[in-house]
This record gives sequence, structure tokens and C-alpha cells, in this order.
Amino acid sequence: MAKKGKKEAESYGKDSFDPLLIESKNAATVVLMLQSPELDVILKACEAIYRYAEKGDENKAILAELGALEPISRLIKHEDKPVRRSAVMVLGVISAQNDVKKYLKKMNVIPSVIELLEPEEDVVIHEFASLCLSFLSSEPSVKVQIINEDGLEPLIGLLSSADPDVKKNSLETIYNLVQDFYSRAVICELNGIAPLLELLKSDYPVIQQLTLKTLATITSDAETRMALRELEGLDYLIEMLGANDLSDLHVDALLVISNCLEDEDTMQLIQQTGALDKLMQFARTATLVDVQRKAVNAILRAAQNSKNKKILHDHGVEKILVGLLGPDNADIRETACLAITVMCENESSKVSFGKWGKPLVQLLQNDYGEVKEAAALALSSLTTANMNNSIAVYKARGIEPLVQLLANEREGVVAHVAAVLTNMSSQNILRSNIQAKGVMTALVGPLQSASSLVQSKAALAVSAFACDSEAREEFRIAGGLVALVWLLNSNINEVRRNACWAVFVCASDEPTCLEMFRLGALEILQEINLSTCRKNNFSEAALQKLFEGNLSIKYSLYGGLSSSDIIVDGFYDPGRVKPGKKVLPLEDLFKMEVNQQRPIILVSVCIIIIIITNNIFSKTKGKGKEDEDEDDDRKTWLPPFDADFYNLVNEVTKLISPLENTRDRVVELAKFVAETMGGGVERRKLHNLYWELHLSELKYELKSNVIPIGKIKKGFFCHRALLFKALADRVGINCSLARGEYNRSWNVVTLTEEHPKVLLVPYVVDLMHNPGCLMKVKSPEAVRYQTI
Repeated sequence: MAKKGKKEAESYGKDSFDPLLIESKNAATVVLMLQSPELDVILKACEAIYRYAEKGDENKAILAELGALEPISRLIKHEDKPVRRSAVMVLGVISAQNDVKKYLKKMNVIPSVIELLEPEEDVVIHEFASLCLSFLSSEPSVKVQIINEDGLEPLIGLLSSADPDVKKNSLETIYNLVQDFYSRAVICELNGIAPLLELLKSDYPVIQQLTLKTLATITSDAETRMALRELEGLDYLIEMLGANDLSDLHVDALLVISNCLEDEDTMQLIQQTGALDKLMQFARTATLVDVQRKAVNAILRAAQNSKNKKILHDHGVEKILVGLLGPDNADIRETACLAITVMCENESSKVSFGKWGKPLVQLLQNDYGEVKEAAALALSSLTTANMNNSIAVYKARGIEPLVQLLANEREGVVAHVAAVLTNMSSQNILRSNIQAKGVMTALVGPLQSASSLVQSKAALAVSAFACDSEAREEFRIAGGLVALVWLLNSNINEVRRNACWAVFVCASDEPTCLEMFRLGALEILQEINLSTCRKNNFSEAALQKLFEGNLSIKYSLYGGLSSSDIIVDGFYDPGRVKPGKKVLPLEDLFKMEVNQQRPIILVSVCIIIIIITNNIFSKTKGKGKEDEDEDDDRKTWLPPFDADFYNLVNEVTKLISPLENTRDRVVELAKFVAETMGGGVERRKLHNLYWELHLSELKYELKSNVIPIGKIKKGFFCHRALLFKALADRVGINCSLARGEYNRSWNVVTLTEEHPKVLLVPYVVDLMHNPGCLMKVKSPEAVRYQTI
């Protein structure tokens, strides 16, 4: 019996265990409690672990090391809903830690978590299951697994949940998933656009902003943009731009609008609804810099489409873009310049922009390199194939800053500036003004740039400005030919092609041509043209142009001159040279000591030398001794005066001029040449001509390996054919010169005959055996004349 004054202790059955209250401060002990079969113990353990995990990532990592993840992942599938709820709360919180993510991925917990998203589960389970997925879905492999396990559909369904946390977590998971292109298409298939648009009306800015970021990602897909357009989502987005209380969402809204404006249908739709004018007005009046920049970028994105350009032009976008060049913000100015560049692809817009060229020219002197580069790019588009715009840039005093910017440290600036100058060079007056600012000297630096784009644009600019002799001289003196010839070795096709074109233009005068020969341009071009993958039309043209500037080398290497190749003063024949071997300049050949090798035959007319000499004398009059010495240093070496050849030219001119018939002129010239060089010689008596002995005597008489052609009195086939070509070119007879074997050379003339219709018949001219005889090409007598 119990004592008086004391309550009788509550009695339990003999088969039951009396309740035991446990207070544990050890996480490992609580983790062990998760293995208990008693629901109350599990619930209390989950509650304690939840509070412990919320305190920081270190605690989450400790729980993972203690083995809490395995029982927790099992408990989220427990048949008891409170247990499931408590377990998923722990899982949602603990999965934020990186090491925990790795463990859960190995445990393949994703399918179980996705099952918790079903509608019959309560809101708390939805919240923490979606929270767990939002953390895990940042891993690429987990994204794929969620899609494969059909997890996207229930996530889209949860976007309509009444709980904002469920919406946010589900939306964040979807945002992570749509970073993969495949998931974007699935969103559209599952009709996920409408719930997303509905979230834009949420009272929570974080949900609105995350929704816009998700839409900005998925609208890169054309089908998604179409669905958004059909749901009138674009109209709502543009309305958001007019709401000042939503200014924090304007940047993200403009990202979505930018994507949508790439489509022609979207552009036409917002044009019809008046939304386009609102957008353009917003771009002009927005007060926040980031917002205004995104608005201009939306216009830029829309202008990528040719039909959209026309629509924008019709709405006066040019005036708005030019106005945006004024605000003192580098990002806005840069984006506006890029938009102008794209809009210039529309000819009507290009004409409109020409009225406001001055602001772009002023931006060339901006302190920000990005702005300079964008302005130069816009001017490049503005002046392409547009004379009026080029003149507008000139009137805006743009030439001087453009030339100065060729020395800028930014490669993009230099490349675009070179393109602008090239565009402007098509007008003679503009080209002269640009040349006067020293553009040829300024282009030397860009040619040496490490950027292939700069090299290409600079070489093209050289070809545009080197069409004038003074410009070529300036370029040569500045050392530009060294850099230009070096670019011929480029492995970049465009650089090599433009360099070849520049060489073609620069080879228009003899001094520049000779300098390029000295620098090895001929050998490089020959090597290029031997390669099937490196040669191009420009390399072949450049090689031919070099030969035109120095027919001596062409004849030496290829053994032939066409009727269009006119032998001028200074031509020399060093004999046949093997490909790859360098042909020495005439000046160097004159300086060599007399040797036993074949003599070099020189064609030189004294009257040209006399004129040059007189000019030199006239320039030195009235100068002091120091000035004269300086002039002497600058004098160009000139070949010696060949009085005999000069006399031959005069004689043959008097002989041929009275004759009107071309055949008669050819015959008389042939007889004149043969008579000058020893007369006709029978084939069997050629050895009696002793022409080799005669040339040796001349070499030692002149103390030189170079013999003026006028001094040769006993000439063989090669000498007579060369003299015939040199005289024919001076009296207006078209003929070619070809070199054969064993000192054989011959000339071919083309005469007009009637058989009964008019024909052009080529003939080989006999200068040796029967001077004046004309033999049809490929006839037996012609072949015999050309061979031994």
C-alpha cells in the first residue's frame, strides 16, 4: 500500500517497457535514432537533424560523414506522411552542401524525390522536394536524369501552386534545366509557357525576376518564341517597360524582348499593335543606363533580319540611334554604334545615317577604346559603296583622326579605320586629301601587326592608295615594301590575297618594282603559284605585273616576251636562268669583273638618259657644295649611253615610217637587222660567222660583261631576234620574242590576210638565212629555223 501523501505511481503492463526520455547532444546518436522502428523517435530525430543542418554547411558535411544520408533517402519513401515530410525537410536543407550533392548523386535519390512532387503530397513536401532538386539540378548529369525520369512535367505543374516557396523552388529547378538546349524544347511541348507568363504577375519580385531569366533562356528557341507570341506574352512584357514600379525587372524583360524581335512575325505584330513605337521611345527616354543599353541592344538584335531593318527604318530608328551617341555613357554609345553598323546593310538607312556622320567622327576621339572601335566599324559600314557618305565624313573633318588612328593600340580600331580609308579612296579628291595626311607612311605599322585582320585590311588599303606614283614613292621610302613582301608568306588566305593585290598595284613603276625584286617578291610569288592551295588569281596577276615592270627577268626565266611586252630603256638579256635562281640587277652585273661566261646584252636609248641627266643638273643649279653632295647620294644608277643603238633607232624610223603596209614594214626591218649584224648567212656556213669571238673581243674592249646591243656587228639568232624586237617596239610593229635551245631565238608577227575572209596569220621572221622571209608558224621551214 502506498504511503499517505504520495501519489501512486502509474502502472504499466508487465509486458511493456516504461517510457524513457532521452536527451542527446551528440549528432551521431541522433543519426542512429533514424534507424528506430518507432515513428515518434524518427520524427524527433529528423527534427533535431533539420535544426542542426540549418546552422551551416559544416554541419551538413558532418551529417553526411556520419551516414545520415542513407536512412534519410530511405525515409522519404516511408508510408507515413509525417515521416516523409520530416525526412524530405532534412534532405532539402542538407542537399545545399557540395559534398552532400556528390553523395546523393551516387545514391540515385532523384527518382524518389521526383515522386514527392505528385499532387497528392502536401505543400511542405512539395516545397522541400523542389528545394532539393533546385540544388541538385546544377549538375549536368542530374539535369539529364530529371528529364529522363519525367521530372519536368510535375515541376511545371507546381508553378501553379498556392505556396510561393514551392513556385520559387520549382522555377529555380526549371531555370537550371533549361540551360540545356533539349530541355527548352520540352518546356514548350509540356505547355509550360502559360504558367511562366502567369508568374510574371506574382507579388514577389524574386519570382518575377527568375521567371524573366527563364524566359530569356528558352526564347532562344524559335518554337518557344512562337508560343510566347500566340499567348500575347510579348505585349505584357512591353507593358512592363512602361511601369515605373517594375523598373528592377526592365533589364530582364528586355532580354526576352530582344530574343523575340529576331523573328519577322514578332516584328510585324508589335508594329501593328503600336508596341514597336513604345519600345523605341523607351530606348530613347529610359533613365537607367543598363535598361537603356538593353533597349538599344533589342533594336540591334531586331536589325539582324533584313525585313526587320525595313520596318525599323520606316519607324525612324536612325534618328533615335544617332541621338544615343550623345549620352556620356560608353556602353550605350558602343551599342548604338553597333546598331548603326547593322542598319547600314539597308541602303535607305545608310542614306539616312549619312546626314548625321559628324557624331560618329567625333567618337573617334573618345577616351574609351571600345567606343572608338565601334564608331570606326560604323563608319566602315556607312562608307561602303556610298560616295555621299564618304564625302560627309570628309566634311566632318574625319580624315586626320582616321589616319592618326592607324597607330592606335587596339587592333579592331586599326582594322576598321583602314577599311574606312579604303572606302573613301574611291573618290579622287578624297584619296588625294588622305594621301596628303601621310596615309602611306601610317600604313607601314599596321602591315607589321600580329593580327591577321589588321594585316589584311592594311594591305587592301595600300592597294587602294598606291595607284599614284607619289604615294608609291612615299610608301617605298617609309619601308613599307619590306612589310608588304613579308605578308606574301602569310598562311592566311585573305592576308596573302590582299598582299598580292597590293604588290600588283605597287609594281606599276620601275623603282618600286625593282625594290620588290630586291626583297625577294619574285621568288615568293613563284613559290605561291606552284602551290595549288596557296595560289590565287591575285598572286598570278602580281607575278605578271612584276614581270611587266622588269621584262629582263621575265625573258630570262620564261624565255619569251609577248607583243604587248614593250622593251624599254634598261632592258638586258642575261641568258636563260634556271627557276629558283636569282637574276642579278644590271648595276651588279656591271660591277662584276670580266669572266668567261655568256655576255649580257643591254638595250639602252641615250635620249632618256640625257633627259634624266639634264633634270639632275637643273636641280643642282644654285645649290651649295653640301646640297650637291646630298643630291649625288640620291642619284639613281643609270646604264651607259649606247650611241650605236640610238643611231639604229633613228635610221630604222626613217626607213620604216614611209611604208604603210605591215608586211612591207616587217620585211624591211628584218633586212635592216640582218644587215646590221653581219648580213644573211647560209645554214651550212653558220660556223664562219665567228660571233662568239666577236662578243669576246667586245667584252675585253669594254672591260665589262655587259655589251650594248648597238655595238654588236656579228650577231647570232638570239642577238638578231632581240634587236628586231627592240626596234619593232619603237616603230610600232607588234611582234613577240621567243628563246629556244642553243642560242636560238626568233620573232613572231601576226599579219592580216584574206582567204577569202579576213584571217590573222602568225609568221616566224627569218633574220639569218633569207632575211625578210616570212614563214608560217609550225611550217617545216619555220620549225627548221627554230631548231638546229
